[in-house]
Amino acid sequence: MNEDRPLGKFTQSKLDRCISCGYCLPACPTYQLTGEEQSSPRGRITLMRALQDGRLPFADAGAQEQASFCLGCRACEPVCPAGVEYGVLLEEWRDITWRGRKRPLIIKALFQMVNAPWRVNLMSALSPIARNRRASTDVHLALGCFERRLFPKVSKAVARLAPEVSIDRSQGCCGALHAHNGDLEGGNELAKQLGEKLPGTILSTAGGCAAHLSSVLGKDRVQEFSQWWEQSLSPIMKNGKPIRVGLQDSCHLRNGMGVFKEPRKILQQLGEYVEVPNAQGCCGAAGSYSLLRSRDSKRVIAPKVAAIKALELDFLVSVNPGCTRQLKSALRKARMKTKVVHIAELIALAP
Repeated sequence: MNEDRPLGKFTQSKLDRCISCGYCLPACPTYQLTGEEQSSPRGRITLMRALQDGRLPFADAGAQEQASFCLGCRACEPVCPAGVEYGVLLEEWRDITWRGRKRPLIIKALFQMVNAPWRVNLMSALSPIARNRRASTDVHLALGCFERRLFPKVSKAVARLAPEVSIDRSQGCCGALHAHNGDLEGGNELAKQLGEKLPGTILSTAGGCAAHLSSVLGKDRVQEFSQWWEQSLSPIMKNGKPIRVGLQDSCHLRNGMGVFKEPRKILQQLGEYVEVPNAQGCCGAAGSYSLLRSRDSKRVIAPKVAAIKALELDFLVSVNPGCTRQLKSALRKARMKTKVVHIAELIALAP
């Protein structure tokens, strides 16, 4: 336990950093939806202070609603002049309140699915993910719990592109799911276990996992795939012209690790790169958010889908499996021809 954080409380020094300046308001997706102060980072920190001081009980319905309504995208952090670690405060809030019977049933089910390595492996047993191998370098691929089940082609693409990367299919969860959904201790412990299982550099194809692992194990131990990739690439052609390609940022990768230039540099080599309007804005997936608050998730992504449709892209690239699932579903419902792929999958198509 952080010495500055008594049991059942927020870290006071992190609460104290907020100066209520309001720079976070334009960056916050939920504030843009409602225009209500309490649905902004500044407003939620005001609630946190009231909870901390005992002016509001942690069981307050309005406070619990805001803890759930927040996407946890951390878009407020890069624009904050005071350096407020809002993402940490949100994780602490859920760690205090989302416990026992108060933990959402969906979250309980997700935890059960990934709480042990054998469960993660059972879940992906029939998925054609990359095979086990021990390479010569000390770089290990983090497979991702749900990514290996939903998008097995991602690990296979990395395996083909980077034979120097070791792959161990027996690895467990990195703990990001837990840390973001009310179990900080469990999330940190799972990250440490994965760090012991995968020595040296951990290569992640999931922005959310990379950010969590980096926060626990240190930035020197973790690299997201676009950070790590250094080889030059040739354009992918379609009907005699370079493909039109855009990018949807991973919130945690961009706002938590500061990684956003690297994937763009890669895509500029692969075709005609088109910047998606508000690419840095959350797509509404936000880990488990699209399952917990499906209606709000759809409200967040709706203007993004309209903007993407106007661009007439051949490919929309994602660097996070949750974003991939969200975008694939939304673009399919909109009957768009744009294909959503992970950046490693697109690199694998290059001549």
